[in-house]
Amino acid sequence: MSAYVPTDPAVSDAGTETDAAAALAADLRRVVGGEVRFDPAHRAMWSADASNYRKVPIGVVSPRDEADVAAALAVCREHRVPVLPRGAGTSIAGQAVNTAVVLDFTRHMNRVLELDPEARTARVQPGVICDQLRDAAAPHGLTFGPDPSTHNRCTIGGMIGNNACGSHSVAWGKTVDNTVGLEVLTYRGERLDTAAPQGEIPAKLRALADRVGDRVRESFPDLTRRVSGYNLDQLLPENGFDLARALVGAEGTLATTVAATMKLVESPPARALAVLGFPDAYIAADNVMVVREHSPLTIEGMDAGLIAALRAQNPVETGWKALPPGGGWLYVETGGATRQEAEDKARAVAKAMKSYGLTEAVVESDPKRMKALWRIREDGAGILTRSPDGGEAWPGWEDAAVPPEKFGSYLREFDRVLERHGRKGVYYGHFGDGCLHVRIDFDLLTEPGIANFRAFMEDAADAVVAHGGSLSGEHGDGRARSELLPRMYPPDVITAFEEFKGVFDPDDRMNPGCIVRSARMDEDLRIFVGMPTMPDEPQLAFTHDRGSFTRATRRCLGVGKCVTAHGGVMCPSYRATGDEKHSTRGRARLLFEMANGQVVTGGWQDDDVADALDLCLSCKGCKTDCPVGVDMAAYKTEFLANRYKNKLRPASHYSMGALPRWLRLVGKLPAGAVDGLNALARVPFLAGLAKRAGGIAPERGIPAIARETFTTSARSRALVEGPARHAPRGRLLLWPDTFTEHFDPGIADDAVAVLEFLGYAVELPPRTVCCGLTWTSTGQVGAARRVLRRSLRTIEPWLTEGVPVVGLEPSCTAALRADGEELLPEEPLAKAMSGGVRTFAELLAGHVDELREAVSGPGARALVQLHCHQYADLGSEADRAVMAALGIDAEVLDSGCCGLAGNFGFEKGHYEVSMAAAERVLLPAVRGAAPDVEVLADGFSCRTQLRQAGAREPVHLAQLAARALGLGK
Repeated sequence: MSAYVPTDPAVSDAGTETDAAAALAADLRRVVGGEVRFDPAHRAMWSADASNYRKVPIGVVSPRDEADVAAALAVCREHRVPVLPRGAGTSIAGQAVNTAVVLDFTRHMNRVLELDPEARTARVQPGVICDQLRDAAAPHGLTFGPDPSTHNRCTIGGMIGNNACGSHSVAWGKTVDNTVGLEVLTYRGERLDTAAPQGEIPAKLRALADRVGDRVRESFPDLTRRVSGYNLDQLLPENGFDLARALVGAEGTLATTVAATMKLVESPPARALAVLGFPDAYIAADNVMVVREHSPLTIEGMDAGLIAALRAQNPVETGWKALPPGGGWLYVETGGATRQEAEDKARAVAKAMKSYGLTEAVVESDPKRMKALWRIREDGAGILTRSPDGGEAWPGWEDAAVPPEKFGSYLREFDRVLERHGRKGVYYGHFGDGCLHVRIDFDLLTEPGIANFRAFMEDAADAVVAHGGSLSGEHGDGRARSELLPRMYPPDVITAFEEFKGVFDPDDRMNPGCIVRSARMDEDLRIFVGMPTMPDEPQLAFTHDRGSFTRATRRCLGVGKCVTAHGGVMCPSYRATGDEKHSTRGRARLLFEMANGQVVTGGWQDDDVADALDLCLSCKGCKTDCPVGVDMAAYKTEFLANRYKNKLRPASHYSMGALPRWLRLVGKLPAGAVDGLNALARVPFLAGLAKRAGGIAPERGIPAIARETFTTSARSRALVEGPARHAPRGRLLLWPDTFTEHFDPGIADDAVAVLEFLGYAVELPPRTVCCGLTWTSTGQVGAARRVLRRSLRTIEPWLTEGVPVVGLEPSCTAALRADGEELLPEEPLAKAMSGGVRTFAELLAGHVDELREAVSGPGARALVQLHCHQYADLGSEADRAVMAALGIDAEVLDSGCCGLAGNFGFEKGHYEVSMAAAERVLLPAVRGAAPDVEVLADGFSCRTQLRQAGAREPVHLAQLAARALGLGK
């Protein structure tokens, strides 16, 4: 058989590449039970990790078991192609991308095989997620010590590959310190169990250790965070010739792990967190040794720049307010048998630091508040990749480490290196271990910028080595730092690394280019080799990306928060399908590749991209939950706008995309006619015809339309439309959104009653108004602009006079606040609306004392489903404050999207994903709630999903407020 010579498909001869790849794929499919994917979409999605690098793989194989791995390796040997074992793809140094056959372990080989509480070990498959192992160990009072910030999506196999650490390394060390045994397959098919090593490999390694042992002892830096290079020190007699630990940190360059036995540690029953504020990060770094004397679990650090970036990028996130004053912070976590014991230890740390520059400290032991504080630190990597004006920052020099006693000195020198090269960086990191994380504003788009990147990296490496440190203290060498290893190790040790690699992989087919015989660190830079080729003339403004859609496609850095199983809102379609293609990251990768046209070649008409975006709910959860602020809802709108420009659209775009127009016509009918329409919609045959014509899922019911719209009944009650009558609190303009107006007008009636009770004069627009959301979400941008512009002109007098506009429907209110300027960036009224619109809760939040005094009767209990767009663009602090004032004992569900998401859940082909999203948390929680518990859902989509699922009748905050104040009907 002819050899397949791997080259980058972006620059290779297409015909030869396709023929060889097709033969390889066919052979793999014959012997592998798992998925074998060589299509452009999957190659595009696996072309990048969380680093600066891009290498398009030959194909992606998802083995179901060890036999599949062995079979895949055998075929790859026959075709002489490289192999890359890969976990969650969150590597920051570029070791998880290569022109190779990728073995993806996330889909199938992800089980905890055995857990021995007495031995404190667990045997796992490589695709097990870190948190999955921790959850399995928790009932036994145990945990897995290493916990990177990606702990809810990174895999144990990936952690072994990178020698990952995390925030608790001060207490429990790196992955290497927690590895008991590995079972691996080499490229040539040899199986090695490190618990009972047999064959030539162990013998060759012993000979190598005997020969280079003294040089390893002399040249390896003495620090806890040495991750760079191979672990030759673990082969030394004093370390017990530990083959398992020698393999950790090899970045998939030696063998493929098929099972691993990991050490578990005792998890303190209770924990507390001391957040120590210092004048700057230097002083915080200077004093980590003092904190270490108290034997904490964690010593993390942050710079003020991270908080500034968080506040600018995500205004609705307010967790930073809990930080003490300062310009640099240390997070010090302590553990104890009881919450009080843990808290006492944390207070002792804070007290001890008063004479070491401490400005102020906050000690917290409430798990929820601690989680909110930790979120700031854990999202740091993503937060720092974008400045408020759209400026970009990148990894590269990401996680170097020095002895912690030298950390303050290193930090000052590092800033001088930044200044010398004209670069800026904001940092955070594992200060207690002398490990610094930083994102730097490298120019990776131009050749001079890349030359500056190389020069900076070389100088930064020299600064670390001068401080006795390691080029990598956590994420490994990969494509980012392997080339720099000769600056850290002498030539004979580099030669020993090459010999070590050769013992396991004499063919150099396991993830070549990393650690030894390295790729150049300034080659394969993703945004340089993936330059866009399509015109960049977007329909939306993309104001946060300097008006550029292709710049927006660069936002995703692959940190992978969207591929988590629970928590937050994103990404509901990934959680329903488990498919990378239906994650925010997968879609962003496809859009990036669509823009450069090298692998995804169909542009706006590409069906792979269309298929991936089809299951995007446009929930906007990623806009807030993604640390980088990827807004897939906006990208989907842009894609649809261009794909269907001057073309026939799907039926649902005409039916649901233009829903306000059809409802406006219905609203002019007499009540009897509306009753007739509702009756016809309940006739199965007729409803079926209507749904087929409108592209609506046959499983969905057609919601009943109100007999009389809110504005019709309000005007009959002489609710004023012009200048207000005198009211003690002044005027308000109530925005009569389409959904409240035509489906739930009683909500608006209750809202008016509450607002008038508080002393406001409530006014209505003289004509129908609409935010244009349904047109926006279906990519009908031109129509959305016309609708919104007409509405803004209608309420111009109120906007000009600064009269607050109050919205009741979260999706519409969010559209007015956040989307208007994207549709009409040059329209002053859009900016005025963005600053002038208020949610019902935001208005009431200014009167909590008055509400508390006016509440009549016993308080209610409620489960609260936050609308996704409210979560993304509006926040919920005001809602929580109002509910507390009204005596509502509220449990805000961490349920994610309800699954209906406007038109999404009604569209044909989306019903299963829609209901799967609802069944994750929301519907089980509602079904399990006591009968007297209200289900509060301000969003029409959320209420409709609950109604059609037969859970129970939901309510709006306005209805609960009216009842609590004795105003409801």
